[in-house]
Amino acid sequence: MPDTPYLLAAIGVSTAVTWGLRALPFAALAPLRASAVLHYLSVRMPVGVMVILTVYSLRELPLADPFRTAPTALALAATLGLHLWRRNAVLSILGGTAVHVVLASAVFARS
Repeated sequence: MPDTPYLLAAIGVSTAVTWGLRALPFAALAPLRASAVLHYLSVRMPVGVMVILTVYSLRELPLADPFRTAPTALALAATLGLHLWRRNAVLSILGGTAVHVVLASAVFARS
């Protein structure tokens, strides 16, 4: 069993490291809040991330098999329609996911 001073030192070091790592992002971002680059990235990155995620998700879609492609294509159309209608990312993601789950597991499920 380690001695009490050793345990207290370990707890102190762990506390200091944890506190420092949690405070670091706030300290680093404070001077960048007025940065033009950060503003540009905050406007452009969400669209870029969504494009990358969409391409990644659709990269292995079997276009030759419409039975397997239909749930994904219809869910993508539902997601796009919901987003264009309400401009709410959470609603479009949840709605598209729900459409895909229902179609893939119930409507287009192969036995």
